[in-house]
Amino acid sequence: MTSADSPARVLFDPQEMEPTAFYRVMNSVVVPRPIAWVCSQSADGVINLAPHSFYTVACVKPPVIQFTSVGRKDSLRNVEATGEFTVSLTPEALFEQVNATGTDFPPGTSEAEACGVRLEPSERVGVPRVAESPVAVECTLHSTVRLGDSTVVFGRVQAISVWETAVRDGRPRIESLHPLARLGGNEWSTLGEILEIRRIPFTKWQEDPSIGEAVRRK
Repeated sequence: MTSADSPARVLFDPQEMEPTAFYRVMNSVVVPRPIAWVCSQSADGVINLAPHSFYTVACVKPPVIQFTSVGRKDSLRNVEATGEFTVSLTPEALFEQVNATGTDFPPGTSEAEACGVRLEPSERVGVPRVAESPVAVECTLHSTVRLGDSTVVFGRVQAISVWETAVRDGRPRIESLHPLARLGGNEWSTLGEILEIRRIPFTKWQEDPSIGEAVRRK
């Protein structure tokens, strides 16, 4: 269904724009983005902690998550070298520390130490997790895919550890996690209002015509 009185649009064409300019546009529209606070370890034993906002679930069975390294950053090099990493949820309480670990420190610097982030041993992998994060996902390297200037890292999930206080009815509860999200530019977001709605099975849609009528009126 189209409308003649739709708002005017601005067209951004990647073929006509500098890559960095179009990158800023993409970051501003693919929002909000969860943040993978990736902890990895170099072959020499140096711990790296860095936020990556191109992050999501890649597969359910087997459980696989993914994050994207734009360029060859320490997280990517370390994961390739050791085959392990953790992803800690970025809580609102550590906002400044999360941002600070994105600083372009020279190689060999421990971001966690420089930014005052406390780490602790993980359960199933040799790479530590963020102690003050309520969630840690422990992964072994599944595979990587190179796409232009970026590399997508797929991690096979070996375990997820969650603070006991954040688990209710058998699953982590969002109101106890307080996650940060990335927006465009230097913008970040907190959780805000939580909306809850059930998905409508097609059988119910068929049985009750008022369901479709109510949705179309919105």
